[in-house]
Order: sequence, then C-alpha cells, then structure tokens
Amino acid sequence: MQYSRVCLEGLGCVLPEERVTTAEIEQRLAPLYERLRLPEGRLELMSGIRERRFFPPGTRPSDISIQSANQAIEASGIERRHFGALVHGSVCRDFLEPATACRVHHELGLPSDCMVYDVSNACLGVLTAAVQVAAMIELGQIRAGVVVGTESGRALVENTISRLNADQTLTRDKVKLSVASLTIGSASAAMVLCDVELSRTENQITTAVCRSATAGHELCQSVGLSEVMQTDSELLMRQGVDVGAETFAQLKAESGWSADDLDKTFCHQVGSAHRKMMLERLGINPAIDFPTFEWLGNTGSAALPAALCLGREQGWLDPNDRVALLGIGSGINCLMMGLQWRESPVLSANERSAAVNA
Repeated sequence: MQYSRVCLEGLGCVLPEERVTTAEIEQRLAPLYERLRLPEGRLELMSGIRERRFFPPGTRPSDISIQSANQAIEASGIERRHFGALVHGSVCRDFLEPATACRVHHELGLPSDCMVYDVSNACLGVLTAAVQVAAMIELGQIRAGVVVGTESGRALVENTISRLNADQTLTRDKVKLSVASLTIGSASAAMVLCDVELSRTENQITTAVCRSATAGHELCQSVGLSEVMQTDSELLMRQGVDVGAETFAQLKAESGWSADDLDKTFCHQVGSAHRKMMLERLGINPAIDFPTFEWLGNTGSAALPAALCLGREQGWLDPNDRVALLGIGSGINCLMMGLQWRESPVLSANERSAAVNA
C-alpha cells in the first residue's frame, strides 16, 4: 500500500496515574510462589517490565479515548468539520454494541456525516484503523480522520492473580500460559491523519504492508479481556518474529528503504526478550528504537501509537527522520508502516494550531 496524500498530523496519549510494580504483583502471588517454590523477581527478570499502570476501577474505555482523541485533534489544529471518520481500535470497549466509537464521536462533537465504527484486531487494532483511514484519505473520500484506542488491563491482571492463587492444580508449566496476562498495563493513544492539503507538519505516511500467519491463531486467546487470557508466550514470540521478518522485508521492498536507512523505529511493546529477538532478526540497531514496556508494560493496541506520541513529546523525533512503525499482534498478524517525519520536535500544539488557522 502506497500513499502520496496522507499525513500524520496529530498525536494524543493518556496514561493512568496509578503505578503497580511487578514486585507488588509477585507479593500478591505469594501463595502460588510458595506452593511451587518460584523465586522472587522471576516475572521482572523474564519480561523486563518493572511496572505498569492502571486506570481507576469502573473507568470505561470511552472515558479515556475521548481525552486522547481530543488531544490529537487539538494538536492537529484541524477544524472538526473536516473529519470524515472516527475509528476506535482497542481490544477494550464499553459494550459489544453499540460501537464504543459512537460515544467518543458524540463527546468530541464531530460531524454527523463522519463514519463511526470499531475495529478489532488484537494489538494491531489502532494501526489497522489507521490503514483504513489512510485509504479513505488517499482515495479522496474524506479529508481527515482520527483513530483511537484505550486498553485497560486492571481487571485481567487482578483476575489472573486470583485464579493463579486459587487453583491448586497448577504446575510450573501451566503457570507459563498466564505469564503474559501479568504483563498487561493500561494506556490510551490517538492519531489524526489528514490530506496533505490540510497538513502543516508534512509528516507523510508513505507505505503500509501486512502479512498473516493465522495457523498461530490459538497461541494467544482471551475470553473477555477482563476474564481469562491464555498465551503460549515463547511459541508466539518465535512465530511472531518470523512473520515480522517477512513483513519487514516487504516494507523495505515497497518503501525503497533499507534497515540502515531508518532513523527511528517504534515497535509493539511486549517485553525485553521479544524486543531483543525482533530487532536482531530485523537487523535494526536498538539505539534507534524507542521502548516503553519497562514502565508501561504491554498496553495492547495502544502500545505502539503511545510510544510514538511519547517519543515525539520527548524530542526523540527529528525533521527528515525516516520512521518505521512495526506492529505484531496475536492471530498472528503483522502490520508495518513507513513514515517520513518532517515536523520539528519543538513545534508546540498551539503553534501548529495558529499556523493552520492563519
């Protein structure tokens, strides 16, 4: 997929205030650790995650998606009348129906002729939504769109702790299927895409590629995000990296970039072992990658766009950077995008807004 008219114009990110360390989770798992004689510190050592964050109990995904989407829209400086699509792409949603995007759309005050719907694609939901909106813009169907997702991991982590402590039949091998559930965190992220004629940043999305290896669809399965998630983490990691390598080769071929041409990368945030294996396999220097899993954990579909937003806020991106967004999700699906970054990192949202409205 090649784009000539699509720009990434605004980013938004909302993080919870409450921090929960991996050490605290292990303390709560004391009955399990004592019964199976598991060493303390095992979870952080395996994952590289020292803490994650949680929204307050009872928080609806739409509550936070409204905030992050509004941030991205305000940062873009684009008038709301120009928005032709709003897509909510997280695993977490308010209800099965109506679409969580409906409440977000209503509270944002976007036009009534704006297309509004949810997308579900595990950890690739927000990136999948971005590809769909990019296609609408490239075809001239809409001028601007916003994609957003909020993942809330509190219930899954707490229910996993309770289940692991209560089930006296669990062995060390069976516990491994629940390790990934204990790495989940919470975050929200949003992206505004627009036609180049509306853009002042000229941050151009140039390429998107996708591949699937759906024979691995049983390696990670969730029966309601807040209930049970079973993951063969080791096999999922190996097979996911295999598909990632194939997808990255396709991205390089379609973008005309080599790994050495890349200035910055943002990957789906899983853990230290996954990051190391993936970057080595793809031939990417870890120095150009922006990790967040150490302090946010795995925040699902919000992980990659949140890292992109945080990287921008911290001045990680420079004008003329060639940027790769590298998404891998259960299923197994991969989606990767090429982004030609133009914007100066010191350009504030107010400055952008003033420029657009001048």
